[in-house]
Amino acid sequence: MGPGENKSKGSPTKAPESEEQSGKGAENVYVIHKHAATHLHYDLRLEMDGVLKSWAIPKEPPVEVGARRLAVQVEDHPLSYAGFEGTIPEGEYGAGKVEIWDKGTYQLTDRKEDKLIVNINGERLKGPYVLVRFKDKKNWLFFKKK
Repeated sequence: MGPGENKSKGSPTKAPESEEQSGKGAENVYVIHKHAATHLHYDLRLEMDGVLKSWAIPKEPPVEVGARRLAVQVEDHPLSYAGFEGTIPEGEYGAGKVEIWDKGTYQLTDRKEDKLIVNINGERLKGPYVLVRFKDKKNWLFFKKK
């Protein structure tokens, strides 16, 4: 798969997985891509349901309690995208430089339709974080929990 391709625009192939691999307490892939596209933003990606669930964050992700960030849910990405760094060519969707800003693992603490609580073990972000969905369904609030 090339850097500009995104298999998730179709139907991503999901590998069978056990509850242990995707459920509460499991160690899952976590990555934040710094994406210099039309506007600089950060893409939060969490391994869930066999894909990378993804949110675009317009400002640098919060490393301390008190900072809150808008996180706009975007299309899922294949798990293989977690390690991607490079330049998406001009003319392709998401054109621009992509680099890994933070990476590690996370544990899902709680999952509801409108709220996720995760414990992140990254190089920059560490500890409990919350994603809360606004009423419009695509916009979420991302912040570090006390």
